[in-house]
Amino acid sequence: MSNVGLLYVGAVLFINGLMLLGIVPGKAAAAMNLFVGGMQVVFPTLIILQSGGDAGTVLGASGLYLFGFTYLYVAWNQLTGAPGEGLGWFSLFVAGCAIVYGILQFTMFADPVFGVIWWSWAVLWFLFFLVLARGRDALTRTTGWFTLLLGVFTGAVPAMLLLAGAYRTGAVEGIVAAVLTVVLLALSWLLGRPRAAAPPPAAA
Repeated sequence: MSNVGLLYVGAVLFINGLMLLGIVPGKAAAAMNLFVGGMQVVFPTLIILQSGGDAGTVLGASGLYLFGFTYLYVAWNQLTGAPGEGLGWFSLFVAGCAIVYGILQFTMFADPVFGVIWWSWAVLWFLFFLVLARGRDALTRTTGWFTLLLGVFTGAVPAMLLLAGAYRTGAVEGIVAAVLTVVLLALSWLLGRPRAAAPPPAAA
């Protein structure tokens, strides 16, 4: 994924997290999903057309469509009021693909950090599947927090490091990324737990 594209993936995940938390209305979030979704379809198409058939370049660009189609699907649902089951089942497909892309980051590209990042995205898409396709509404807030936090820590932060030439990857960095992912998931679960109802006031 390009550094610039990754930065805007972080932005749209942040907005979508706020949408799931009920802070940003769905139609207000649709514009960012359209902008970034369109970018993540146009850019990889241009990369593939200019790749000269290089397998590594095509492979690297192919994963961008998973993001592009997801965001366009989100925008479509929000603007038309379509039910979420289709997006939910598509998210299950994407989660499976993300696991494979994570493995390839370890085996083909020697990038453990992005291997972990792809797996964190697989967890996120699986949460989308549970909420949208399986009706696990109790997970909506957890999914919202995880979406928001991944927007920052798997989108904006690594994009800024890449743009500044300060990105580093290796076994140690991969372990740190894995621990951080577990911490973010646990934090999302804690923040997303249903709030206990306040007890009724005592009778005078």
